[in-house]
Amino acid sequence: MPQLPTSAPVTATEDLLRLEHQVCFALNSASRAFGGFYREALRDLELTYPQYLAMLTLWEHRELPVKRIGELLRLDSGTLSPLLKRLEAAGLVQRTRSPQDERSVLVSLTPAGAALRERAEQVPLRIAAATGLDPAELRALHGMLQGLTDRLDTASGATGRE
Repeated sequence: MPQLPTSAPVTATEDLLRLEHQVCFALNSASRAFGGFYREALRDLELTYPQYLAMLTLWEHRELPVKRIGELLRLDSGTLSPLLKRLEAAGLVQRTRSPQDERSVLVSLTPAGAALRERAEQVPLRIAAATGLDPAELRALHGMLQGLTDRLDTASGATGRE
């Protein structure tokens, strides 16, 4: 039986079902803690965390089809479309039909959306400071989590989308 990272060794099958031994619970707890901190950090930008993630993809790529944004963020269109509509209503993005394929909708930054990037640069710095991890530790954690995600996607046959 594999040893779990804990101060006491796992000695019985029932111990495997203890909440404190569940990696999924630790990840969920960390995710909720991140979510709470991001809510505060994003308040001045008037963005929700999912909106922030969409803006990150657009700050990086300037323009993307909705489908590609969904792939990058691991969101289905039922979740992504309302989010993008709210960003458009806020004047941060614009959605247009692709001239090459009218079935495809392109999302691009407006000048206001592009300008918001400068104000958003403080967010990752605040998050990094709040973790107490140095840059090398943050990179290592990121790599471990990405590797875990990839292995779980492979094991479940997932396509990476919810």
